[in-house]
Amino acid sequence: MFTKLQEECCKANLLLPELGLVLYTFGNVSCVDREKNVFAIKPSGVDYANLKPQDIVVVDIATGNKVAGTMRPSSDTNTHLELYRAWKNIGGIVHTHSTCATAWAQAAKDVPVFGTTHADHLANPIPCTDFMPDERIKNDYETETGFQIIDCFNNKHLSPDENQMVLVAGHGPFTWGKNGEQAVYNARVLEELCKMALFTCQINPDAAPLKASLIAKHYERKHGKNAYYGQK
Repeated sequence: MFTKLQEECCKANLLLPELGLVLYTFGNVSCVDREKNVFAIKPSGVDYANLKPQDIVVVDIATGNKVAGTMRPSSDTNTHLELYRAWKNIGGIVHTHSTCATAWAQAAKDVPVFGTTHADHLANPIPCTDFMPDERIKNDYETETGFQIIDCFNNKHLSPDENQMVLVAGHGPFTWGKNGEQAVYNARVLEELCKMALFTCQINPDAAPLKASLIAKHYERKHGKNAYYGQK
C-alpha cells in the first residue's frame, strides 16, 4: 500500500551519507503522501548501510500513529509531524547534524546573507530559533521542537515556501522541500552556506551582509516571476 512512498523515502535517506551530511545513524528524511495523509520516515537508530525500503516506517498525519513498518520511527518523528500539519505545501523534511550548520545552531545565530550564493537560494538570513524554555523541554520534546520552528517563522514573518531551512538553537538544522530529494538538496546547500559564512567571519569578523540590491537581483533571477536562471 505504501511501497512507492517507502522506496522514495529510503532513496532520499541514503543520499545523506553519500553527501557527507551524516555520521553513523545521525539524521533522517521523511516524505509525505498528501492524498493518503501519511508520511514515511527513517526508523530510529538504523545504520544507513543496512537501510532497506521495507524498514521505512509510515505514520498517519491525522493521528500520529504508525500505520506501516515493524520498527520504531525516528525519535524526531513528532517534529516532522507538526511541520507537515502546519505547512501543507511541504512534501519532504530532512534533519541532520551536519558540522557547520550545527555549529551555527549551537551558537544560536542567524546566518547572514554574506554573498550571492546565499542569495541564490533565499533572500533572508537563515533563521535560528530561540532556545526552548524549560517548561517546553519537559513536555513532548520533539513535538515542542516542531512548535519551536513554527513559532520562529511566525515571529520573524517568514514564509516556509520561500525559506526552506532553519537552525534549531543548540540542536541542529532542519530543511524541507516539495519532496524528500529537494529537502536533501536544501540540507546540502544549507551546510555549504553555513561553511562559507563561517569562513567569512573568520577572515573578516566585521564583514557586512550583502547589499539589498544584490540580494534581490540574485534571488529574483532564480525565483522571481521573471526568473531567467536555467532552462525553460
